[in-house]
Amino acid sequence: MNAAQDWLIAAVLLDMDGTLVDTERVYLESLTEVLNGFGLPDATKTCESMIGLPGPECQALLVARYGETLPLSEINRAFVQKRDARFAQGLPVKPGTCELLDALDDARCPVAVVTSSSRKTADLHLTLAGIRGRFDTILTRDDVAHGKPAPDLYLLAAGRLGAAPANCVAVEDSSVGVTAAATAGAITLMVPDLLQPDAATRGRCAAVLPDLNAVRSLLETRGRFAASNALAAPR
Repeated sequence: MNAAQDWLIAAVLLDMDGTLVDTERVYLESLTEVLNGFGLPDATKTCESMIGLPGPECQALLVARYGETLPLSEINRAFVQKRDARFAQGLPVKPGTCELLDALDDARCPVAVVTSSSRKTADLHLTLAGIRGRFDTILTRDDVAHGKPAPDLYLLAAGRLGAAPANCVAVEDSSVGVTAAATAGAITLMVPDLLQPDAATRGRCAAVLPDLNAVRSLLETRGRFAASNALAAPR
């Protein structure tokens, strides 16, 4: 591949839940069980529609779907209990997470977490997964007025790292996140987690890949890094 086709990469921006850490399945299964327990219809479909959305928007979606009389506080309490019970069993990282972070570190490439979760949740998830200290900055829904699918988080992350959005690679697992990253102007890669992308989502991506090992391999062939111009092989 000639240099004109390479990506000049100044920073890599990584979604957290479902991309770096295997939390989306925990959230989906926990909330689906709770909604079923309350006798609410279409629980799985409703929960799948929330993937990638910030918590407040998920709650608004539930009220819009099931009505103002929904016992939201009781549902939240039951959900947190089920979620935390699963987290107590451990929070694994997604395949290729550590290898990708090692390679980006060797390439001296700035790396940010860009998540729809709150600051408290992000710190908890990254700490439980053992990767809290691997990032130059961590941006959460608490840092912007408009979360994903708005581009604000990605624009803020690029600015924090001193990079133009067009020179940032963003990695996402959901259509909501892909929309945010692509709208910000980042080179957008998708590693689907629970749901496969539709045609519109695929159209916003530079590539759709099976896991983070494939992301690392693609960056090895397509990426020229501003700091070192090379991505190291995994340790």
